[in-house]
Amino acid sequence: MPESATQAHTHHLDQFSAALDAGTLKPVRKMLNALLPGEIAHLLESLPPTERELVWNLVDPALEGEVLVELVDEVRSGLVRNMDTAELVAATEGLEVDDMADLIQNLPATVTQKILQLMDYRDRQRLDTVLQYNEDTAGGLMNTDTVTVRADVPVDVVLRYLRQRGELPTHTDSLFVVTRDEKYLGMLPLDTLVTNNPERTVAEIVDTSVPAISVDMPSIEVAQLFENRDLISAPVTDENQTLLGRITIDDVVDVIREEAEKNIMGHAGLDEDDDIFAAVLPSTQRRAIWLGINLLTAFLAAWVIGQFQATLQKVIALAVLMPIVASMGGIAGTQTMTLVIRGIALGQIGKSNTRWIFYKEVAVGFLNGLLWAFVVALVTVVWFNDLKLGGIIAAAMIANLLIAALAGVIIPVTMRKIGIDPALAGGVVLTTVTDVTGFMVFLGLATILLR
Repeated sequence: MPESATQAHTHHLDQFSAALDAGTLKPVRKMLNALLPGEIAHLLESLPPTERELVWNLVDPALEGEVLVELVDEVRSGLVRNMDTAELVAATEGLEVDDMADLIQNLPATVTQKILQLMDYRDRQRLDTVLQYNEDTAGGLMNTDTVTVRADVPVDVVLRYLRQRGELPTHTDSLFVVTRDEKYLGMLPLDTLVTNNPERTVAEIVDTSVPAISVDMPSIEVAQLFENRDLISAPVTDENQTLLGRITIDDVVDVIREEAEKNIMGHAGLDEDDDIFAAVLPSTQRRAIWLGINLLTAFLAAWVIGQFQATLQKVIALAVLMPIVASMGGIAGTQTMTLVIRGIALGQIGKSNTRWIFYKEVAVGFLNGLLWAFVVALVTVVWFNDLKLGGIIAAAMIANLLIAALAGVIIPVTMRKIGIDPALAGGVVLTTVTDVTGFMVFLGLATILLR
């Protein structure tokens, strides 16, 4: 059975750790430089700081730039701090413009200035073009290394031109057809080019069905476009349809990975660029913020419980059953909110269908409420031999699962409207809502009915 990517990485990590423990650096260097830049980056992110620094010093200088591009920001910054200017300048040589743009924004100003001085005028212009756009847009993703042809040129001339070039940019699957003033007209796939009659013109075989990507399109929408159209590369244009560059599938894979990491880490209030092996104090500081926010919400829930002290003192069973209501509401709300956040991220939820999602989730919450209310009520009656108590917890369960469904839809949709990332802050708000309302409904009903 073939080894999975995760198993392969774990195997590499174990090998490196064993070699480092044995103090045999020559085999480590050999194994290290047999890996691809992305694999080296993954390995570095999996090592504690001391071992990471040691392994980084064994990386082939010719690979350093490509490895730095693949690293998360925090790990990259830690390595860059210990590199001198000459080493950083050498590391950036040969990088593609889009990779250079990603890396140069995280380098010290003196190093950036030195790199720009050593670049030729054309490459500096290309880099400036990319840097003027936000990194989370198509403009920030694009590379300016496009190969363009005119529509009135015969296929034979295009083929001769490509042979004279001798080399094409990485991930080139199509040429871009433009007018004399660089307006985008369409794409010319290489397989179409080489299989057509040499006497035909480009205009006769150009594919005009692939629309250009606006330079301001958010990167997550670019990723969705690539997924929906099975693209390998796509043109990027400005508002006048002037061709500015192209986006390739390798950049889109990075966007998808970063978005997935952002969603996973965001649910815990963490940043996707956090280093798992970061120092204790910085890690403590980052996590303390969200723990503090959670503590405030916990005090709010505790205050609500405190309002029903007299009832709790009379009926001890309420204290035993109370966590069940809040827990079920929290789980149900999290299920709904996760689906809604995913739908928002994939562009599947908008004004036209939010109401449908709302009604559907309320219906699911109500039916699940009925099902589990019956189960919990039955257990409560058998356990405490109290029919009224069973009815109270059943009513509270239905109410809280309904509220959880409402909150699971309303919270992420509202947060998106006001510009807050629901993946980052939604969980804290949802937990507060389900805990507070769960306790309030359960204890409130008990106060009224158990007098």
